[in-house]
This record gives sequence, structure tokens and C-alpha cells, in this order.
Amino acid sequence: MEKILISSGLIIAVLALTSLHNPKSLRKMGPGKEFTLTILYDNYKYEEGFKNSWGFSCLIEGTGQTILFDTGGNDGNLMHNFRAAGKDPGEVDMIILSHIHWDHTGGISEFLESRTGIEVYMPRSFPDEFKKEIESRGATPVLVSGARKITDNVWSTGEMGSEIIEQSLVLETPGGLVVITGCAHPGIEKIVEKAMEIKDRKVLLVMGGFHLLRTGTDEVEVIAREFRDKHIQYAAPSHCSGDGTIRVFKEIFGDKYLPLGTGRVVETGTL
Repeated sequence: MEKILISSGLIIAVLALTSLHNPKSLRKMGPGKEFTLTILYDNYKYEEGFKNSWGFSCLIEGTGQTILFDTGGNDGNLMHNFRAAGKDPGEVDMIILSHIHWDHTGGISEFLESRTGIEVYMPRSFPDEFKKEIESRGATPVLVSGARKITDNVWSTGEMGSEIIEQSLVLETPGGLVVITGCAHPGIEKIVEKAMEIKDRKVLLVMGGFHLLRTGTDEVEVIAREFRDKHIQYAAPSHCSGDGTIRVFKEIFGDKYLPLGTGRVVETGTL
């Protein structure tokens, strides 16, 4: 018995020393799951063979249920990019829509032609006509008002904003929270704050549309520096963030800036 106890102690000591030299090994012990995030629709292109146009969509895998967050526009590019990524629409378990704008909901009709009987999570404030259209295509609207758990390690911020109502997603990984936004109309800073209220953990990554396209450089710099000072580890502005915003975040975050675009795959376990 004494030898066994000594051996166990040595193992623990070795693991502790290993963790000091490799901080990522510590995160594997934390709560959450690792995710694979594939950008299927964006106005930026990351990989050849994918099509890009104004809008956003992200496929989220790793929680046991595959989630399609937003569906881009209605130009057929979403389905093209599904094929280009080697992904099967039939394996999507649920759709989550951030807000009502066409560049985030336009691709849903075509998508539902190949995947029926699916739940579509949307802000409660969505128009009744849209909800009826979803039902007519064999899907089930699920109305979201307050912050809520969607599935294991995935939460919605709930409805945020006043003029344009929007929900964002919060994923819990061993390394911290991943915040995914459609357009961030309510304010990217407020969305991050809400995410940290839902789960009191540091933020590993903020990604998606930051809605800073028409925001002055000085103000964008303030936001980027605040994010860095709050120890947000990675930033990935895209879609409606604007080229100027992307340049600022790239400068301030350095190698912790992640470029997005259609075809980009982010493995949270590698961050």
C-alpha cells in the first residue's frame, strides 16, 4: 500500500510540473468541451473553393449536438459552402438565429429543404410571419427571451438591445468562454459582459460580427485595448466589423488575432 501511495504522489507531482511548462494542459482539467467552429458564410473568404458574400453563418460541433448559428443570405452560398467543407446538413441538430436581418436568416429556407424536423431558436421578438414560415417548412420555432441554456456547454445571451434585438452564443470550453456574435447590434462590449454574467469565467475568444464598420478608429482602439486588458485571449472580428476594425484588432492582439472568412476552421483546443 505504501508503494502505491508513493507512486501516486510521484504521478501527481510529475503532472503538476508538466502543467507548469505547458499551461494548455491545465485547461484540459477545467469545465466545458472543446469545439470545432467552421465559418460557412461570411463576406470574407479564408479558403479557396468557398464562396463569400455579405452575411454570416457558423457551424458549431463538439457538444454532442451540431448547431448552425445563422444562415447567411439567400444566394445559395451557404449550401455550396456546406459541400465545400465536407459537412452534411442532415447532421445539423438545431439552428440558432441571432437576429432578423436578411444576411443572417436568408439561407434558412434553402437549408430546410434538406433538413426538416429541426428546432430553430430565435428571439421572441421575431415577426409572426417569419415564425409561421419556419413552421410551414417543417421546423419548430423555439422562442428565446432571457438568457438560457441551449444544450450542454452552450448558452444564449437572450434578447439584447432595443432597436435591433439580437441574441449571441456563449460556449464553455476548458480554456474559457467563446462568444459568437452575428452582428453585435447591442454592442460587442455589452455582449461580452453578458457572457461573463452567465458564466463567471474568463473569455478565450470573441468572434463574429462586431458591428463597428462605421465606428471611428480611436473608439475601436479603445474597445480593442479594453478587451485585451480584460484578458480576452483571442479576438476574431469579421462580417460587419469593417476592414479598419480588423486592422486595429490585428495590431493590438498580434498573434492572438484570428482571421475569419468562409472555410476557416477554429479548433478551440488549439488556442
